[in-house]
Amino acid sequence: MKILVALAFLLILLSLGSALIYLMKDKGKSNRTVKALALRVGFSISLFILILVANHFGLIQPTGIR
Repeated sequence: MKILVALAFLLILLSLGSALIYLMKDKGKSNRTVKALALRVGFSISLFILILVANHFGLIQPTGIR
């Protein structure tokens, strides 16, 4: 489970980085930045749903504040 969460987080960061590169390179002349940011939002929502499902099925346990 930790590997899946780390992989999803890495995909989110890569998508955010590519959006930054497209923004600097294209200077607003294409929608590659918008597509990369939309992909990042999709990855973020997928990660959130993955965590909710894993918690529901008992694959992860909340630890609380210590």
